[in-house]
Amino acid sequence: MVRVTHWITVLSFFALLLSGTLLVFSHPRFYWGETGNVNTHPLFTIPIPSSRDMVPTGYGYVLPDHNGPSRALHFQAAWVAVLTGLVYVLASLWNGHLRNNLFPARGNRSLRAVWAVFAGYFRRAPTNVADARSYNIVQRIAYLSVIFVLFPLVIWTGLAMSPAFDSAVPAAVDLLGGRQTARTLHFFVSALLVLFVVVHVAMVALAGFWSRVRAMITGRAAVAQESSVEESTAVR
Repeated sequence: MVRVTHWITVLSFFALLLSGTLLVFSHPRFYWGETGNVNTHPLFTIPIPSSRDMVPTGYGYVLPDHNGPSRALHFQAAWVAVLTGLVYVLASLWNGHLRNNLFPARGNRSLRAVWAVFAGYFRRAPTNVADARSYNIVQRIAYLSVIFVLFPLVIWTGLAMSPAFDSAVPAAVDLLGGRQTARTLHFFVSALLVLFVVVHVAMVALAGFWSRVRAMITGRAAVAQESSVEESTAVR
């Protein structure tokens, strides 16, 4: 369940990232409040050309406009990600994955434990059987933050940009500060998710990229350790 939902989420996330980037190209200006347009002062502007000639960017050309297909892909990929996330959370609650594998143990919640994990990554310390078969404290904190903070926020702010959602649940949009505020927050939360992916991939690379990717595909973790071959086969 973890491996299947992981790879479906990977595909949907990159579809969201691609389509979301193209949507930003159509209007690379961000505002705060309920309304915002080319005639109002932006909170900040991303220094890139736009795909709309009516958006002032300071560049003397416009990019190809893929706004329509990008919206369709973004909407479809978002529902795939949401449904996959629901399956993951419900199944993890049912089989104890969240309780047993993600929530940090009571005696392993200190900054010293977090630093020890990072130090091990950068020393390229050998991976033992316990590390190969469980998440360390840094992974647990990061995954829980994504599952229960960033992921709900990106869904909430994404829905808040919809006029239909605004009409149906105006309080949820007002609580964010308006539709343009929701768009700005959606951008920043998405950037944090991208940062998570970059750090996640970097940590995987430091721990042994191909062995970890192979483990997430096959479910078998090959452990490179000096002690014995039996430990490696025990994981399998």
